[in-house]
Amino acid sequence: MVHDLLIVGGGINGTAIAREAALNGLSVLLVEKDDLAAHTSSASTKLIHGGLRYLEYYEFRLVREALKERELLLHAAPHLIRPMQFVLPHAHAVRPWWLVRLGLLLYDTIGGRSSLPRSRGDGLIDAKELTAQLKNPLGHHFFYWDCAVDDARLTLFNAVDAAANGAEIATRTALLRADIKDRLCHAMLSDGRTIMARAVVNAAGPWVEQLLHTLGADGRNRIRLVRGSHIIVPRLFAGEHAYMLQQPDRRIVFAIPYGHDSTLIGTTDIAVDTPEQVAISEEEISYLCAAANRYFARQIAPGDVVATYSGVRPLYDDGTSDAKAVTRDYVLELDDSGAPLLSVFGGKITTARHLAEEALGKLGPVLELTPRVVTRARAFPGGDIAHFSDFLAEVRTQWPFLGDARAERMARAYGTLLRDMLAEVAAEADMGEDLGAGLTEIELEWMVTREWARAAEDILWRRSKLGLGADPSLERRVTEWLSKRARSGFAPPQPRP
Repeated sequence: MVHDLLIVGGGINGTAIAREAALNGLSVLLVEKDDLAAHTSSASTKLIHGGLRYLEYYEFRLVREALKERELLLHAAPHLIRPMQFVLPHAHAVRPWWLVRLGLLLYDTIGGRSSLPRSRGDGLIDAKELTAQLKNPLGHHFFYWDCAVDDARLTLFNAVDAAANGAEIATRTALLRADIKDRLCHAMLSDGRTIMARAVVNAAGPWVEQLLHTLGADGRNRIRLVRGSHIIVPRLFAGEHAYMLQQPDRRIVFAIPYGHDSTLIGTTDIAVDTPEQVAISEEEISYLCAAANRYFARQIAPGDVVATYSGVRPLYDDGTSDAKAVTRDYVLELDDSGAPLLSVFGGKITTARHLAEEALGKLGPVLELTPRVVTRARAFPGGDIAHFSDFLAEVRTQWPFLGDARAERMARAYGTLLRDMLAEVAAEADMGEDLGAGLTEIELEWMVTREWARAAEDILWRRSKLGLGADPSLERRVTEWLSKRARSGFAPPQPRP
């Protein structure tokens, strides 16, 4: 069989392109050497946003596109994406008050109509809740709206939708070698297969240039590798709002509610030489603690950090010397000298769907395809929800034994697919053994058979986020359960939700 498209890379860009291509009727094989969203795409600040700070770098087109996508995605995945109010204190400001207000007014309008509230510049703050949270509650403050997202599951649901429409998703499968013969790519994979494809998409993220070398293409320096690190600490403030914190070095640090009892703080911008330089440094931890301590009444130290994560972002090299100012826009390059090769440089989670649409536009002529607009009004799997609060109430009513916290977690993780998972469940005993933290066998089975989960890390940190704060024995129990399944000769099928 000759595939129309071989996609290398199971991050947000690769899976979004697989979804777009499959829905356009192409035969698609996506290979990912690790797990879906195993690297950069699960190491974001968990936001769907226009990028308010990009306005000061005159990235108007990027901000406009991202805000339009924010509106589309909010309606396409209401289980994964939710509106969030941000407080922007003007203390420690390096930008004048009028400039920030002007930027927010532009942010409100540049993306067109939005279902989110408009920003406010209310000056002195008198809300008791915020007064108790901030060191300097009497300063000027701004309020605006963006969205929070489960980045790993958004990546996953791109792949699920692609598979449901005929794409093959091969995780733990690397591209070892590729040769071009008669304008076809002959690719040797780590699972022992040699496949042929009419075109190749290089969506390898931080490894995009290394893959170009593997493919025998020009891999000269076209990306900047920038590490973004985050810390997670015990909850710094009550409420479901977040903070955007200006820093003296002109960087922006976000403080966002994470789970039920933690705060996520990030990110940094550290230039690195290789994708493997992903571990957070002590200096980054200290920087993020200091960034939060400038604003919050509750002070933190490195010893308060309960978890960290980092990702290496492959930013397109636009010649900017400062890592924080490098463009977050993407560039698509098509090499048609042999088998067509489309390489993806840069990009961000918010704009991945639009990137995929543009990628199909570039590949269409070489594949003799006129791409259709297929995803702009399409819900993600589980996303056919008019109002999430109504759906959550339905879940709590139908399966009361889940409890409020677990019902919300599962409703957000699976959306309306939860009805399929729990269709035969009438009592908690029907869910199988509870391995801990409310993770039962029925959910594990779903993750393995429908979501390509193969290891405890996939389940606890990308599919469920239950690893944070869990008893250390939970990972061991999940690993043992997976090993038992493997010994039984179980072979997971391609997901077909």
